[in-house]
Amino acid sequence: MIKFLIKGLLRDKSRSRSPIIIVAIGVMLTVFIHSYINGFMGDAIELNARFSSGHLKVMTKAYADNSSQIPNDLALLNVTDLLEKLNLQYPTLKWVSRIQFGGLVDSPDKFGNTLFQGPAMGMAMDFLSGKSGENERLRIEKTIVRGTLIQAPGEALISENFAKKLQVDPGDTITFIGSTMNGSMSMFNFKIAGTVLFGAEAIDRGTLLIDIQDAQRALDMENAAGEIVGFFTDGFYDDELAIAMAQDFNTHFYDETNEFSPLMKSLSQQGNMGQYVEMSKVWSTYISMIFVMAMAIVLWNAGLLGGLRRYGEFGIRLAMGEEKLHVYGTLIYEAIFIGLIGTIIGTAVGLFLAFLLQTYGIDISGMMEGAAIMLPSVIRAKITVADFYLGFIPGLLSTVLGAALAGIGIFKRKTAQLFKELET
Repeated sequence: MIKFLIKGLLRDKSRSRSPIIIVAIGVMLTVFIHSYINGFMGDAIELNARFSSGHLKVMTKAYADNSSQIPNDLALLNVTDLLEKLNLQYPTLKWVSRIQFGGLVDSPDKFGNTLFQGPAMGMAMDFLSGKSGENERLRIEKTIVRGTLIQAPGEALISENFAKKLQVDPGDTITFIGSTMNGSMSMFNFKIAGTVLFGAEAIDRGTLLIDIQDAQRALDMENAAGEIVGFFTDGFYDDELAIAMAQDFNTHFYDETNEFSPLMKSLSQQGNMGQYVEMSKVWSTYISMIFVMAMAIVLWNAGLLGGLRRYGEFGIRLAMGEEKLHVYGTLIYEAIFIGLIGTIIGTAVGLFLAFLLQTYGIDISGMMEGAAIMLPSVIRAKITVADFYLGFIPGLLSTVLGAALAGIGIFKRKTAQLFKELET
């Protein structure tokens, strides 16, 4: 019987083509929208993780309490030993030390006098060892506008917008003016290796990037760092696992009586990122389920209308002696075939479109000008395991349910009414 039903669907395009197209479009939209929502929410989290919070961060208790002020006088000491312990105890993460700092950047004229000056937000990381992966993690090479990456001690990268403000070019010398870890004044010259443009106004307004060893010399922070950040090697943040690791570390290393003891925090435990992580979980689920329900209703109605239009056919089959239960069963089987084929086609097309968006993205940097918070300037999708089966909810279940409801009328048909319909 199944072979007979399949042949009937293939030969009668009116019974198969339109329903399959409707199911495929609905499933395609469901899969694509779900991957888009996951991608946008996840990109915003990963952007903040790469530049600021990390997936996990180790600081002193005193530094963590005043982290918004970047108090390098409360920084971690003996970071080399601490990094070895972290790499040994948590090998699933890549650990790197960083120093964040602020100050003034001075661009001199040809006589050495101040020509332009502006406040800068600096970040020091391991550029020169080639082992930290910071260049790849922050995608710095792709953001280079002019010049090159940092290739030698004493070189620096500054944001392109900041370079235009200071009227400096790659190869020029700038002077950083700030305070050391011990509170004294620091003046350090850097040669501009290149300029970068990240596409986020909050970062591009006035950023200075230097090698961590230069920062340690300039700020009197030998073998010290403001923070040690860890990143999951698979590149995606796992909130439950990160919280469990933070609790485990703090159990063994954190001392409440010592404000300079190391304290580990997950991304969701830093500032407002916890609210954003929870919001991303809740809203991605809500938005996806609302869209799934909407498409389910559409496909349900499509199945219902498709069944109602065939009441004349059902009447003829009943008049010829076919049992009502058999007619009802064939209607359900046909709905299963249509829903299954449409779901497979729609899922494949939706995943293909999501893959294109995940790979190439949509550049919205023009809409981000003047933004004061870090949001991704390129919208990308993120394909997850759920995208491979999510389409079956509206595509198969709703189609079969609609056909099942429409088929209930078969059992209400009366012989006298059937002959009357045949006469007309």
